[in-house]
Parts: sequence; C-alpha cells; structure tokens
Amino acid sequence: MESDSPPTELRPPEPVEVDDPRVTSFRLLLGIVDRLREPDGCPWDREQTLESMVPHLIEEAHELVEAIEGGQDVAILGEAGDLLLNVLLIARIAEQDGRFDLTRICEAINAKLIRRHPHVFGDAQAKDTTQVLDRWEQIKKAERAEADEDSSALAGIPRGMPALLRAKRVSGKAVTAGFRWRDVEGSLDKLREEVAELEAALPAAALTSLGSPDLDEEAWNAIDHELGDVLMAAAFLSAYLGRDPEALVKRALLRFESRFRTMEEDLDGDLHRDLDELVMAWTRVKQRTQ
Repeated sequence: MESDSPPTELRPPEPVEVDDPRVTSFRLLLGIVDRLREPDGCPWDREQTLESMVPHLIEEAHELVEAIEGGQDVAILGEAGDLLLNVLLIARIAEQDGRFDLTRICEAINAKLIRRHPHVFGDAQAKDTTQVLDRWEQIKKAERAEADEDSSALAGIPRGMPALLRAKRVSGKAVTAGFRWRDVEGSLDKLREEVAELEAALPAAALTSLGSPDLDEEAWNAIDHELGDVLMAAAFLSAYLGRDPEALVKRALLRFESRFRTMEEDLDGDLHRDLDELVMAWTRVKQRTQ
C-alpha cells in the first residue's frame, strides 16, 4: 500500500511562454486595473477598500454560478471576467495599502497547488478522485498542524458559505474523519428522527394557525432548534446520496416558481379563491409539468 506522506521532492512545471495569448491579454487587464486605481482614474474604483469589495465579490460569484447553470458560454465568459476583475482589484487595493500584492497571491497559490498535488508534481500515485481528495485533506491537516492552526477535521469550512452548501462540506468532512452512518438508511432514519422531534416541538396553536403563531420565546426556541435539525439532516442525507443539496433546492425552487406562474396564468392571476380550488389548480399544473 502506498504511503500517505507527500514525496520529499516536488517539481514545479515550466511557466507558460511570455508570448502566450493568455499572458498578453492578462497583462492588458492588469494595466487596466492599475489605471483605474490611479489618482486620476475612476472615482468609484479608487474609493473601494477590501471590505467594500466583499458584496461585489459575492454577487459576481453568484452571477457566474447562474451563468454556468444556464449553459450559455457568452454569459459564462462575461461573468468569469467580472469575477476575475474583482480579484485583481482586491490585489491592487491591498498592494496600495502596503499589505500584499498579486505577486504574493500567485506565489502562495502556486506553492499550495504544487504541494497538494504530489501525484502530479512528485512521485506519489493517485488511482482515482477518492485518493486525490483523501491525500488533499491529509496535506491540509498537516499544514494546519505545522502552522498551529485549527486541527479539527471540520476546519477550513467558511462560515459565510450558503448553509446548504456548507452542510454538504461539513457532512463530507465528518464522513472522511470516520463519523458516518453505515449506509444511506442510517442517514434517512436520522431525518425521520428529527422530523418526529419537530412534530413534538410544535404546539397545537402552531399547527392550527394561519402562519406566524403567537407563541412564547421558549416554544419558538424549541421550534427553531428542531426545524434547523430537520433541514440539516435533509442536507446530510443528500450528501450521503452523493447529491448537492444546494443544487437540489435551487431546482426545486425553479420548479415551484414555474408551476406557480403557470397556475397564475390558468387562474387569470386571481388566487383569492377557495383552498380546494387552488389545490386542484396546482395539481393540474403539476401533472402537466412532471
């Protein structure tokens, strides 16, 4: 069995040629970013700070994800460029603040990629993706230990990630660490258990209300706790099935929106009707859009 330790010698690849078209276009982009940040450059760009760039970075990342999911290359190309621009602006802002620069960013990611791919840049072997990911986690854990950082198996998962996506990552890391059910049935049973606990936490006043029932703080705390556990257990189950909970909910929302809009059209936009009539209308739409 091969050793899990990374090889002692790593061999970086040769840099791409200076006249590579990617280098040429990237140099022009760097020049544009530098010019935007000059004293007589763009007022908006000059006003930005690392902190002010955060919402723009998140927005552009989401727009790129939407473009990829849409499968339109023109949109993907444009949104990828917007995201790259944000990263380069962050690097330039930090450089002007005397903190770090694009060179240090590139040096850091270069070293990380070479160090974490010993099967490419060294003598280690990786037969499949599972082995690659296992070694990646081992190397990250060793790096954290050497730097005296958080050594938990769950370390390195940003708390700012979308909750369902973070649940998938937490579940994956817990499973890799050995904390896992024997099979998918165990994860499904856990979801059933959490649903039962939610049902027990819901008082009759909540079940018979039309929404936002008038409950005391203790009751709400219990409901929030159990409902959160149900949502997390469902996300964990999707991870056990090898599915992405974030993507599943996105698709479910798209289905709901599409069916709801169709139902609105069928009812001429008038939804102030008897509940039974609305349910029948929804059922008809659902049958047409299965």
